[in-house]
Amino acid sequence: MKFTAAAALVLAGSAALAQKGETVKIAWIDPLSGLMAPVGQNQVKSFQFFAEKFNASNPAGVKFEIIAIDNKLSPAESLNALKSAIDQGVRYVTQGNGSGAALAIIDAVNKHNERNPGKEVLYLNHSAVDPDLTNSKCSYWHFRTDADTSMKMEAMTTFMKDQPDIKSVFLLNQNYAHGHQVARYAKEMLARKRPDVKIAGEDLHPLAAVRDFAPYVAKIKASGADTVITGNWGSDLALLVKAANEAGYNGKFFTYYAGVTGTPTALGTGSAGRVYQISYNHYNMGGQMSKWQKEFQDKFNSDFYTGSVIHIYTLLGEAFAKAKSTDPVKVAAVLEGMKTKSFNGEVEMRKTDHQLQQTLYLSVWQKTDAKNTYSPEKTGMTFVPVRTFEPYVSSTPTSCEMKRPS
Repeated sequence: MKFTAAAALVLAGSAALAQKGETVKIAWIDPLSGLMAPVGQNQVKSFQFFAEKFNASNPAGVKFEIIAIDNKLSPAESLNALKSAIDQGVRYVTQGNGSGAALAIIDAVNKHNERNPGKEVLYLNHSAVDPDLTNSKCSYWHFRTDADTSMKMEAMTTFMKDQPDIKSVFLLNQNYAHGHQVARYAKEMLARKRPDVKIAGEDLHPLAAVRDFAPYVAKIKASGADTVITGNWGSDLALLVKAANEAGYNGKFFTYYAGVTGTPTALGTGSAGRVYQISYNHYNMGGQMSKWQKEFQDKFNSDFYTGSVIHIYTLLGEAFAKAKSTDPVKVAAVLEGMKTKSFNGEVEMRKTDHQLQQTLYLSVWQKTDAKNTYSPEKTGMTFVPVRTFEPYVSSTPTSCEMKRPS
C-alpha cells in the first residue's frame, strides 16, 4: 500500500512537471548589424542574461535557450530568419525592433500555424509598438509585452496637459508605422486634452539612415516649437539630440526611448530637466530590478533597459507550469487573460487582443542624487520618475476581432 501511494505521488509530480528539465528554444530575430546594431546587441545580451536567471527559478523547471538571428532590421530578412528557426524546430520567436518586421512575422506565423497543425509557433513581441498589431492586424499567435504607441501617448499627453509652459509642439518621427502612429496619436490626444497647443510642424525621416540631423533641428527651431515629441530610437534619437544640443535648441523633448543605448551619452548634462521618457520602467526602480541592473552593468559594461524581456520569461514560466506543457497551443490558451506580478506591479495579458496592460512611468533626465543613483552609460545623469500611470489610465480600447483556433 505504501509503495502504491508513493508511486502515485511520483506520477502526480511528474504529470504536474511534465516539462521539467525541457529546453525551450526562443529564436531572437532583430538587428545585429547596421546603425541599430548596438540596440540589438544590448537586447540579445538581455535575453541571454535573463535566460540564466529564469533557468534557475521558473515554476515549470524548464531551461530557456536563445538562438540569435540578425534580421538587419528588414522584414524580408525577418522572414528568412523565421523560416530558419522553424526548420530548427523552434516553437517560440521574439522580435521587437521595427513594426514592419513585426507585421511580416505575424503574417508568416499565422500562415505557418494554419498549414502545420501540431507544429504551431508563438510570437512574443518585446518592443514593436504599432497599435495596429493588436487591433486590425491582431493575431491569436502574437503576444505583446511592451505598451503600444497609443498607450504611451495617452500617459504622456495626460502629463503634458498640466504643463502650461507647453504651447507649441513639433512632431519629428521615423518614416515607418511606429513613427506615423506617434504623430497621429499626438495630434489626436493633444487636440482632446490641450486644444490650445499648436502643432508648429511635422516631419518624417528614413529609419536608421540619417547621420546628420542638423537640417531637421533647423526646421524645429524655425517653427518656434517649445517642445518636440518623437518616437525615435537608437541612433535616430541619439543623433537628433546631439544635433539639437549642438544647435543650441533648448526646448523640451518628450520621447519613448531616451534610455536606449547611445542616447544617454548624447543627452549629456546639457539636457537636464528637458528630456522626458515614457516607458514601463526607469533606471531607479529599486528592489530586485536595481540588483539586476547593477549586475548587468558590471557584467557587460552596458545598461539593461528592455524590461519586457522579464515579462516574457515570467509569463512563459507561469504559463508552462499552468498548462503542464510547452506546447504553444496549450500555452497560448493559458497566456490569454493571465495576470501576474512583474517588476512594475500587476500586469495582465488582455484576452481580447493579447496586449499587456501595465503601469507606465514618465521620467525626466537629471543628475543622479542620493535617491536616484543609477547612471546609464556612466554619464553622472539618470532618469527620475515624475509621474506614475496605473494600467487603467494608459489603457486604450482595441478593435481586435481575433480569429481563434477551432
